[in-house]
Amino acid sequence: MKLVHAAYEPAGTGPFPTILAMHGWGSNAMDLHGLAPFIADGRFLVLCPQGSVEVEIGAINGYGWYKMRLGSKPDPDLVDTAVASLRMFLDEACERYPIDQRKLVVAGFSQGGMMAYNLAIRWPERFAALVAISTAFPDQLAERATNHAALAQLPTLVQHGRADEAIELARARKSVAVLRELKIPVDFREYDCGHEVAADGVRDLSQFLIEKVAPPIVAG
Repeated sequence: MKLVHAAYEPAGTGPFPTILAMHGWGSNAMDLHGLAPFIADGRFLVLCPQGSVEVEIGAINGYGWYKMRLGSKPDPDLVDTAVASLRMFLDEACERYPIDQRKLVVAGFSQGGMMAYNLAIRWPERFAALVAISTAFPDQLAERATNHAALAQLPTLVQHGRADEAIELARARKSVAVLRELKIPVDFREYDCGHEVAADGVRDLSQFLIEKVAPPIVAG
């Protein structure tokens, strides 16, 4: 597999419901990995790929999914390259790990949330749910939506801090409005926190996954 990644595997042989979780700008594969045992009682396999763009943040570099400049929109070609890389990673992961592909969740924080939006909007049929934390819906991405029937069946959880200093709450509210225009079923939660994953957010995320993804799939 080309992307460096961290993996949390539950006890047992699987296949497991699985979360593909993307970190934010300047972080790394271990950032969200630490939450895995606390999400839905640790019953989900959690894969945390690492972006391939190095970000200078001090003695130890962080990583991102595509280059960004403050106040500028991202280069769409760079975004498409990053999306293609993640799609390839997911294909490889499905061959390597005991993933229940009927219960695959795409999730992300900040820039990683924008990547999650990209994957879910372009290929909603692959995912059982979408989770977007402290992020914003990318401009023009709605134009890439083609499988509207699958989007209408994609449970989505959007979480955001009221005191988020990096991505203002107004952008999250605008994102939710766009999702609803696409007929995506959205659960929007606000928290008294900044640009971070709130403790209450982990609790709500767990409940969301237990209700929307974890139950057995009954054929018939």
